[in-house]
Amino acid sequence: MQFSELGLIPPIAQAVAAEGYVTPTPIQAAAIPHVLAGRDLLGLAQTGTGKTAAFALPILQRLSHIAPGNGRRNIRCLVLTPTRELASQIGDSFRTYGKHLPLRYTVIFGGVGTEAQKQALRNGIDILVATPGRLLDLCGQGLVDLRSLEVFVLDEADRMLDMGFIHDVKRVIGLLPDRRQTLFFSATMPREAQELADRLLYKPETVAVTPVSSTAERVEQEVFMVEKADKRALLSEVLRDTAMKRVLVFSRTKHGANRIAEHLVKDGIGAEAIHGNKSQNARERALANFKAGKIRVMVATDIAARGIDIDEVTHVVNFDVPEVPETYVHRIGRTARAGASGMAMTFVDTEERPDWRNIIKLTRQDIPVVEGHPYQSRIPPGGQPPPSPPDDRGPRPPGRGRSGGGGRRGGGGGGGGSRSSSGGGSRGGYRS
Repeated sequence: MQFSELGLIPPIAQAVAAEGYVTPTPIQAAAIPHVLAGRDLLGLAQTGTGKTAAFALPILQRLSHIAPGNGRRNIRCLVLTPTRELASQIGDSFRTYGKHLPLRYTVIFGGVGTEAQKQALRNGIDILVATPGRLLDLCGQGLVDLRSLEVFVLDEADRMLDMGFIHDVKRVIGLLPDRRQTLFFSATMPREAQELADRLLYKPETVAVTPVSSTAERVEQEVFMVEKADKRALLSEVLRDTAMKRVLVFSRTKHGANRIAEHLVKDGIGAEAIHGNKSQNARERALANFKAGKIRVMVATDIAARGIDIDEVTHVVNFDVPEVPETYVHRIGRTARAGASGMAMTFVDTEERPDWRNIIKLTRQDIPVVEGHPYQSRIPPGGQPPPSPPDDRGPRPPGRGRSGGGGRRGGGGGGGGSRSSSGGGSRGGYRS
């Protein structure tokens, strides 16, 4: 199927062609006809599958059937999304795809001043993209009227719940008119997300693309068994590989992201951190520097990185193993986009091995373990450190084990059913 077969009107088809789009992704091919027909939709798709166009294109077409009048414009479409970065990117997509249409769009989110957002709302808009907190703030000031809404999109619903926005989302839902089209997108469907979908959707069509347990086919994966104290040194070591040109590193915490970035900068590696404590300007600057190649490494938390669309990420490094197995799939999907190949590396310390085993169970993949790297853990799978050989210096004080420093070591390996990198499909051991 090609975009020309989806029945898009000429102004939208022209904008799509200008972006070089010819063949729709599976989520686009499956969702667009349902949305054009006015049906409610439950879309299950991972980040990077093209779901923004899957709802933006048909929404633009539906709204364009009634030309805006000369009077005040009422909000006809609301897209609710969890993060500022994702809201900005969705707004950019509407602007790109709808550039030949007489529709107005604006994006509102927290972390920036409100005056420009207030003025855009006063001027009247057709499509509003918003994060929950700022939307409710402006609703409380009487600046947002959703009574004329025709289409409501809840994007990244599972992430919205993970971030604790459930009460805000329910407050927004309470402001919506009963008669509307609702599009619900989520990468996973935990119980809370299913309950929310059941409340929002009326006889929905369900479109599921790429089960969450499936990792991108063109992503090569490997795991490093390492102790927690050695992780930053290991990261600097692997970054000696010049093939790692654009690297996204995932940290579990904001403070951890800062420390990783600071360590890399001290080692002469261009890096910046991006997370929720950074100002909007700082986040946008870091993204721009990363996209432009001014920095080689961006260190991010999951919340900050969700929805960020960056082309040509050559490597993803899971500095911390995610506690939720599905998050691993989302993370490594940041590389190998648009037909390119990519590499995902995961650093697993002793405490994280149960989480890694859960990932192996979910993905059902045999991910090779890199052997012989300078910071390889000496602790065998499920065991304690091997006893040290006796020496003539007497008993070692409690808590004073041997240093985990460099040098090429054997042993280690294992973890969650993975095989050694000396097995089939490996890269032949550690690369210096």
